[in-house]
Amino acid sequence: MAKSIWNFGDLLDDNATHLGSEDPALIHGDRIVSWPEMSARSNNVARALLDRGAQPGDKIGFYLRNQPEYVEGLAAAFKARLTQVNVNYRYLDDELSYIIDNSDSAVVLYDIEFRDNVERVRERLPKVKIWVEVGGAGDAPDFATDYEDLAKGGDGSPLEIDRSPDDQMFLYTGGTTGMPKGVMWSHGIWREANLDGLKRIYGAAPETWEEHRAFVQEVGKHGRQLPACPLMHGTGLFTALGAFLMGGAIVTLENKKKFVPDELWQTVDRHGVTAMAIVGDAFAKPMLAVLNDAPGKYDLSSVASITSSGVMWSHEVKQGLIEHLPQVALMDSFGASEAVGFGMSVTTAEGIIETAKFEIGEHCKVFDENGVEVEPGSDKPGLIARGGAVPLGYYKDEKKSAETFKTINGVRYAIPGDWCLVAKDGTMTLLGRGSNCINSAGEKIYPEEVEEALKEHEAVRDALVVGIPDDKWGQAVTGVVELAENASVSEDELKAFVRTRLAAYKSPKRVLVSSDLKRAPNGKADYKSIRAFAYDALGIEG
Repeated sequence: MAKSIWNFGDLLDDNATHLGSEDPALIHGDRIVSWPEMSARSNNVARALLDRGAQPGDKIGFYLRNQPEYVEGLAAAFKARLTQVNVNYRYLDDELSYIIDNSDSAVVLYDIEFRDNVERVRERLPKVKIWVEVGGAGDAPDFATDYEDLAKGGDGSPLEIDRSPDDQMFLYTGGTTGMPKGVMWSHGIWREANLDGLKRIYGAAPETWEEHRAFVQEVGKHGRQLPACPLMHGTGLFTALGAFLMGGAIVTLENKKKFVPDELWQTVDRHGVTAMAIVGDAFAKPMLAVLNDAPGKYDLSSVASITSSGVMWSHEVKQGLIEHLPQVALMDSFGASEAVGFGMSVTTAEGIIETAKFEIGEHCKVFDENGVEVEPGSDKPGLIARGGAVPLGYYKDEKKSAETFKTINGVRYAIPGDWCLVAKDGTMTLLGRGSNCINSAGEKIYPEEVEEALKEHEAVRDALVVGIPDDKWGQAVTGVVELAENASVSEDELKAFVRTRLAAYKSPKRVLVSSDLKRAPNGKADYKSIRAFAYDALGIEG
């Protein structure tokens, strides 16, 4: 059978033949699963799903928190040529039903924690042929199969099937408006985008089996990647997948329901974690607070990199982390579910990069709304566009696909809607997603830059900014802050503080305090909820 270095299932099969029992694939507390063991278990699950009626190309939903079965289940899906679908575990009945139905999932892996949710909605989902319960004690309900029964049932041998670079995986994204949309990535396209990233880091990337195997032995198998953010979102999934395909181990935290920074550093110390994925200050600030409270408590010498994507990561927090981990490279990645590699900002002990400033990616350009390329140094905001390895489009949404994936001057680009400024040297400053832009007295104001200014105040733990209807301004810039523990600060002081950082017209007209900004588990902002909070606090009709 012809094997493809661009297919995930083929890559995982090949890794297993060249890695031994001393090479971990999955680490979760005391549980360490070696590459040969993981390969055998995932082969068994893949074969069992096909035997139970799943067909290559069928969709398989992952309704799980971060745990070994998530990654092992992904391996099984890729080997069986099933298309993975990420399911947000925070969804309630209607949202849960929507994503499973919209994706046409024929198989769903769910954690026992969510059994009641599944039982409430499963009658709405006749297209699901196979329900698999993870984490039970062999007492799965009548409609489901126990995951461990599948993993342990069989001889663990590889599946004798031909796979293709055109096999797919989906990444459902909530976006800023409307219902979640499934971004369709083929294995070949995603792999190409991932190798682009490796080339930026290492100067070269493996493109033949011989080069891949050499990379696995020399670099990949030594990696211990810890996704601190959810695997159900792009940052966690893509960073874990990149390490896994290269023969590394995926380390998951034992506390699946809550991010506990002390546990993270304990796990780093215990298992020699080399890389982590977080989402901006929502993770980095509490991580830094633990280190500040007990400097030198943990052995952090194994950590080579920490990657963040999705929200801004302030330079003050980066500097604080580097003081505790002087060897680390902090990689602030600018991308989206629809495109990876828009830009990268790397901060080390040798230099700190300005917040939200990125080196533009090799395949990226910046265009205005009419598709005209923005001249660097013009101070004209533009939309970042990624050419080359971009997804196929949105699943079952041709209209939205045409709006996001556009051909300009004969080149197909992904343009999700992120605005930026491009300096003369080609670096870019992220302004934010256009749908959140505030129009105040004719001036365009991007919430992210105001949020970063607010967060620089020592009394502010986190901040979000929205536009609120106003008779004078059209929209009034309104900040909602979460204060640091035992901190107090006046509204006027915060407004004045922002004016020392930004033009006066960008300073909030009001600053409200909330005990919880209700960010998603991946750290992303829920602007809809914050806007509703501000409306209520200010007595404005929604």
